[in-house]
Amino acid sequence: MDNVKQLTVNAIRVLSAEAIQKANSGHPGLPLGAAPIGYAAFTNMTFNPKDTKFDNRDRFVLSAGHGSMLDYALYYLFGFGLTKEDIMNFRQLGSRTAGHPEYGVCPGVETSTGPLGQGIANAVGMAIAENYLAEKFNKEGFPIVDHYTYALCGDGCMQEGIENEAASLAGALKLGKLIVLYDDNDITIEGDTDITFTEDVGKRHEAMGWQVIKVKDANDLNALNRAIKKAKAEKEKPSLIVIKSQIGYGSHLVGQASCHGAPLGEEGVATLKKNLDWTCEPFEVPEEVFKHCKKFANKGKKAQRQWKALFKAYEEKYPELAKEYIAWKKNQMPDLKSIEELWQFEKDDASRGYSSTVLNKIAKYVPNLIGGSADLAPANKSYMKGRGDFGPNDKTGSNMHFGIREHAMSAIVNGMYLHGGLIPYCATFAVFSDYMKNAMRMSALMELPVIYILSHDSIGVGEDGPTHQPIEHLTGLRAMPNMKVYRPADGRETTAAWIGALTGKEPSCIVVSRQTLPMLDGTGEKAFKGGYILADSTKKTPDVIIMATGSEVTLAVGAKAKLAEQGIDARVVSMPCVEEFEKQSEKYKESVLPKSVRARVAVEAGATMCWYKYVGMDGKIVGIDQFGESAPAKKLFDKYGFTVDNVVAAAVEVASK
Repeated sequence: MDNVKQLTVNAIRVLSAEAIQKANSGHPGLPLGAAPIGYAAFTNMTFNPKDTKFDNRDRFVLSAGHGSMLDYALYYLFGFGLTKEDIMNFRQLGSRTAGHPEYGVCPGVETSTGPLGQGIANAVGMAIAENYLAEKFNKEGFPIVDHYTYALCGDGCMQEGIENEAASLAGALKLGKLIVLYDDNDITIEGDTDITFTEDVGKRHEAMGWQVIKVKDANDLNALNRAIKKAKAEKEKPSLIVIKSQIGYGSHLVGQASCHGAPLGEEGVATLKKNLDWTCEPFEVPEEVFKHCKKFANKGKKAQRQWKALFKAYEEKYPELAKEYIAWKKNQMPDLKSIEELWQFEKDDASRGYSSTVLNKIAKYVPNLIGGSADLAPANKSYMKGRGDFGPNDKTGSNMHFGIREHAMSAIVNGMYLHGGLIPYCATFAVFSDYMKNAMRMSALMELPVIYILSHDSIGVGEDGPTHQPIEHLTGLRAMPNMKVYRPADGRETTAAWIGALTGKEPSCIVVSRQTLPMLDGTGEKAFKGGYILADSTKKTPDVIIMATGSEVTLAVGAKAKLAEQGIDARVVSMPCVEEFEKQSEKYKESVLPKSVRARVAVEAGATMCWYKYVGMDGKIVGIDQFGESAPAKKLFDKYGFTVDNVVAAAVEVASK
């Protein structure tokens, strides 16, 4: 091995160990063992560290995000803009080098990773996006979209179910430009993997349609380079490179679980340096290492210049396609609010039906909209008619079939958005959002405006019973920072939900019903405010305020009419999106929910917890804090109090206090 190559690999190791020791926190085992893997990946990749958003760059995902110092050492040495001070401030408040890689914080990081398996599923999404965009825009002699997605993962990722789900889909879709580097060191936190994990990972992936390549020694850079070249040559299958490594290589804890997640100690760092013949001062790196890494950075700069020249010629020969490519990359879309047909509906429908109608209309105006369901498209109405299906032999369709893989589906959609150029959505039953919750949390953490269609929103599911009836889910989703939750009451509120989701800067859940909801007077663009007066009282100050979402807004309107017969003047407030309502000015919120009116009722076929903020000590909530039953929807609504009469009774009680 060339001396400078070995020196660079050792620089990655020592910087990692030093940063972790200074922070007195971190995971040295992976970067010590996987340093040559990271080096081999970066020296085979195309990237420009001076423009980390270069369209045609290769993507690198450290799925085993606990080994974040591997990322940071690579970004530092290869010139991505990190400084020595950034390395020295590893895991400190306000640092760009956080405990796990964070998208939008550290230059070069393609996705936030940490929860094991999320990163590799993100990488599958990135590879799908590359495939789809290449099929759409590439012409003979013009490979405008032509790059690889790399993911580095360990035994932990391989044990998570999400990895199997994502890998299964990747194999089925023949994602030949996906390369997974498996740091196979046989160690997890609790010890040797033999106690829990004895399967042949390579054979499992072969069975799922992957090319599997084995490297016997992670320190053999020539073998790693040959493996990566072989992976890049395979166009039909994703590639898994199984690389035998030693956790904590070079340290006194080599091969031991104890070096997974704790600093080596001052003496341990000194021993590491001695074993690696490292003589530099702390956090210092020989200049020849930076010069060596700069060669690969310059290679990437040249590749970007060539790509720009290619794209200029592409613009001349295919001006309309080039214009569309730029629009897709910028997520440009028309002013959807002003498109009249989006607000028009021919008949009453379930809100899942309204959602389907809106989705299919919007699809005409947003050509880079892509998505699908976890084998539930006929039930949650998430299919775009006339847009074709994305599959192994035809990558032109924009309807995804994720299979029964909710956990992977949501993380894959995150990866599709992160790649750039696409606006993705996915769909399942609301109750199964629990399977997706971690990836949805990652959407929110990274503020990725992906769209989640969650149908069958309440006990209105009916006969399927409590296993399929969401109770606590709306409250749980609303508790998540940066997540918008829409529960529309009719078609026009569903339109507002879709437009809000498409134009927002955070992820959105569009939670829709199985049962029919009538079109209501007064709905429309006011729904963009998240909460608004749907039917007002005749008095300046109402006797009682009834607020509701989704199917229960109809009950609130019915209750208002009955209360009028009793001389009680009610205001009905529809609250399709609490998060949007909270963004409004205090003046607006006061105009809708005046503090002087303490007689308040909230109505929602879900857990009551999130409504106490709005009803206060004097109000009442018509909700459900227990699991449902198997029965027709109407019988369940009657049993659990979701009736006009029960809402009236609650309103009379609070109004009379």
